[in-house]
Amino acid sequence: MPAVAQIAILAPGLLGGSVARAARARGAADRIVIWARRPETRDALRGQTWVDVVAATPAEAVREASLVVIAAPVDRIVPLAREIAPALRPGAFVTDVGSVKGPLCAPSAEALAPHAHFVGSHPMAGSEKTGWEHGSADLFAGRPCFVTPLPGAAPAAVGVVSGFWTALGADVVTAEPAEHDRIVAHISHLPQVAASALCSFLSCTDPRWRDQAGGGLRDTTRIAASDPTLWREILASNRTEVLAALRAYRAELDVFVQALESGDDATVAARMERGRVYRAGMRPPPPAPR
Repeated sequence: MPAVAQIAILAPGLLGGSVARAARARGAADRIVIWARRPETRDALRGQTWVDVVAATPAEAVREASLVVIAAPVDRIVPLAREIAPALRPGAFVTDVGSVKGPLCAPSAEALAPHAHFVGSHPMAGSEKTGWEHGSADLFAGRPCFVTPLPGAAPAAVGVVSGFWTALGADVVTAEPAEHDRIVAHISHLPQVAASALCSFLSCTDPRWRDQAGGGLRDTTRIAASDPTLWREILASNRTEVLAALRAYRAELDVFVQALESGDDATVAARMERGRVYRAGMRPPPPAPR
């Protein structure tokens, strides 16, 4: 895919900062414009080599952009789409990095129509860390990235958004917004709740136990260090699908409880073996971002 002439990144945190770094490192954009809500953040971004212009307002940032990436929290994506709509050049393409798609894609596309195009995105490349300072040009390399066009989306828009993420090194997966939300409820949102719930439960036990734990607890609960405010919005936005995944997971835990209560060690072993096989079949992780 040819480099995007000008990209605008709105509200860069970890993902938005990484988009800018990756676009500069991989030559995916000729000019990179960024807007951040806080003045002190805008001041800090002006000194970064991977930023060409730091805009004072979202409208200023997007005015000449061929592609806009809204990297705000999920509850701010639709309002930002509505805010920038009058300033977009005709035919501009807009995407996002939100973890939920059902509540976002249709209203964002409606806000931009008919003169601009919205196609949702969700790179599966986050971290428990937040902030553009923790971004990396390699964050998306070898990672899946969902692209979630609505039915009837312009093929050119889907192609530009998919091609951009491919240029950043991601492996693009296309799914409708509702399908995306069902998938990530199981493979992203459920693991987050499970890790947070485990740490919440353990916080009520003897605090000395934490210092006596091995690597298993640390590995299992790494994402429990994630920002609760960010995740509160994600879980609320995908409430129905997350609840369905949690109830199914609770039923799986009940199988373990019942098997242990009845001394059914064969069932315990069978479920653990099934889990081992699933884990062994996961794709190898890409190298850690530098």
